[in-house]
Amino acid sequence: MNVAVLLLLGLGLLEAEGRCFFNRTQEHCVCYNPSEESVNSIIQCLAATVVEFRGGELERYVAFPISDLDPSTIEMLGSLIIRKVIFGDLLVPEILLARVLRFFSYTHVQELVFESCIFEGRGNWDEMAGQDLPILSLHFHNVTSAPLMGREQDFSSLSSWLETLQELAVTGSHVTSLPCGIGSMFRALHSLDMAQNSLEDESLMPAFCKGAFPRLQVLSLQRNNLKSYHSVCESVQLLPELQQLDLSQNKLMADTSSSCQWPVSLQVFNLSNTGLDEVLTPLPPGLEVLDMSCNHLHAVDISLSSLKKLFLSQNMLQTPPSIRNYPVLDTLHLDNNLITELPGDEVKLLGHLQDVAVAGNPYNCSCSGAGGLQALAGMGHLGQGWPHDYTCHSPPHYQGRLVQDVPVSVLRCNSAAVVAPLCIALTLLSLAGA
Repeated sequence: MNVAVLLLLGLGLLEAEGRCFFNRTQEHCVCYNPSEESVNSIIQCLAATVVEFRGGELERYVAFPISDLDPSTIEMLGSLIIRKVIFGDLLVPEILLARVLRFFSYTHVQELVFESCIFEGRGNWDEMAGQDLPILSLHFHNVTSAPLMGREQDFSSLSSWLETLQELAVTGSHVTSLPCGIGSMFRALHSLDMAQNSLEDESLMPAFCKGAFPRLQVLSLQRNNLKSYHSVCESVQLLPELQQLDLSQNKLMADTSSSCQWPVSLQVFNLSNTGLDEVLTPLPPGLEVLDMSCNHLHAVDISLSSLKKLFLSQNMLQTPPSIRNYPVLDTLHLDNNLITELPGDEVKLLGHLQDVAVAGNPYNCSCSGAGGLQALAGMGHLGQGWPHDYTCHSPPHYQGRLVQDVPVSVLRCNSAAVVAPLCIALTLLSLAGA
């Protein structure tokens, strides 16, 4: 078997014969347990833009002879339309990966994904020195490999490629550290996803040292072992172009005396489900999206002139934040708090928003309480939760009733507005008769 066929098999060679299934509409081809005997089935994948290989161990191919490609093979690889290759459920000897990866330079593959793979041993990456690859996006999920510490030389051999990589995701892979020397090689990286790992506060400062990830715009540290709000803030201060930061599902401890300044470039900040009981300041002045849902907030009293979207669902708020503090706000989510009523002046301001969600609160269905929600619903602002997720908690005779069904007529809710004019009219009639 020549190198081209080995590459098309995607390092997914197995002893058991497999099959490939091509979805022509989606241009997606999936091969299960591919082998030399199933080459005819694999050929159909040549017309796909996404090729997926699942299942197998590759140790028996470590000694497979791989030579340089002949011109006809290079031409064939260059004609393929494959843009994304996914490897799943594979045991991959790293030495084999190091020998084959360079042949991707003859293809147009831009995205490479490894899911539930085990990387075994250490590869010799010297052949990749100075080698450019078209791959711009690299994803690892639920993979097992040697620790990153002490592997700077391996990454140095890959520097010509890594300096052009734009997206990197290493998720659910028990990563505990990211050495500074490695981060400095990702000169063009704009998105880094390190969610669902084992990063701690002490490992962040070296990871984002001076010169590391200079073009990074999007960073996800969701669901790690981060604990200090202040330490995380100090760790990302040296990311001059950071625009989006996700710290959700970390149990952060607040330091109210901290005056750490988040990068001024930050526009989207996700602090949902972090255990915070207050909104800590200062926040970046240009912030446009703030998500603090699923926390323990009792009040939100901050002003952000650039904020467009504010998510505060599943907290302990008894009153909504003042919309006057967010002059360009278009989205406000307050679901499942302890709000009993929306103040009348706030209802008028909420009516200018595009997306309002206040379902699941224990509403007092007095005239003003029910009337405000009905007014918002009439303007089409309460979305899919209306009316079934809006129920009355009080007074007792309305408990459990839909807010939509509470009568708020003028005669019931403002009898003075009806009785007073009627009394005046009767008085004038009596005077006229006299």
